[in-house]
Amino acid sequence: MTITKEFLAPLGVMPVIVLDAVEDAVPVAQALQKGGITSVEITLRTPVAIDCIKAVKAACPDLIVGCGTVIGEKYLERVAEAGVDFAVSPGMTEALVKKAQALNVKLLPGVSTCSEVLQGMELGLTCFKLFPATAVGGIPLLKSINGPLPQVTFCPTGGLTMDGFTDFLALPNVACVGGSWLVPKAAVQAKDWQKITDIAAQTVAKIKAMS
Repeated sequence: MTITKEFLAPLGVMPVIVLDAVEDAVPVAQALQKGGITSVEITLRTPVAIDCIKAVKAACPDLIVGCGTVIGEKYLERVAEAGVDFAVSPGMTEALVKKAQALNVKLLPGVSTCSEVLQGMELGLTCFKLFPATAVGGIPLLKSINGPLPQVTFCPTGGLTMDGFTDFLALPNVACVGGSWLVPKAAVQAKDWQKITDIAAQTVAKIKAMS
């Protein structure tokens, strides 16, 4: 089971979320949905992340729920049990890819070089997360990769902003993007769910304006 361009393209923008309290998970997810967002990536950067994923899966059945910061095989086992729709890792190893395939978990591994892309292609992958996108070359890098590897699709994540994310989406080898700007930490701490909905709506409006 692998992630395809057809799976990624409808997502548009994937909010990258760090949650410190389970009680915030569902309100954040629902706020994003109200703004038109259809998928989320809840990162494994806090002890409550798995519980947050389970809560969102139960409360928001129409939302595509992914798990980010998957950095080892044991993490894949945990997220598979949680029933995630896909998993995202900041890097890629053969062991991680094969474990995901064995568990039937859609994995979007992070890459930053053509060599890593080729390694992934040898393992049957065609879609990757470019990470950290802006730090490793951003749009110029993606344009350069598209020449020799037009069959590969990316979800750039890391350093993207509300102001510039559509420039990434306009590239032929970009299906969607990931971004943390949709869920500001201050808004979560203040439980300002409307703020998150407003940002989501502004983001979605920018995507619609491209078509």
